[in-house]
Amino acid sequence: MENEGGGGGIVVLLLLLAFMIFMLASFWKVFTKAGQPGWASLVPFYNMYVYLTIAGKPGWWLVMLLIPVVNVVFAILALIALAQRFGKSGGFVAGLIFLPFIFYPILGFGDSVYKAQ
Repeated sequence: MENEGGGGGIVVLLLLLAFMIFMLASFWKVFTKAGQPGWASLVPFYNMYVYLTIAGKPGWWLVMLLIPVVNVVFAILALIALAQRFGKSGGFVAGLIFLPFIFYPILGFGDSVYKAQ
């Protein structure tokens, strides 16, 4: 008996790939809005360093993001700072935490402007 449901896996894979490309484009756009090179959003570890720079946090925070449990606190603080840099409030931070697939594209493709402090 042949496998009759193999096409569903390909559809799911293509949808996942499209979603990943959309999220990468969103991060790329956030980086370019902040005056950073978009390609930096694709490079592991370096992207977090640039992300922290965009948020106005020191580079040594990258080490803190590698420590379990501590990283959650520092990540939330970085999200708060990032939202503030784009003129967003606490509600937007909650969106970045719980619905990042909606709020990062809003940040990247929306009309918010990066304000370096």
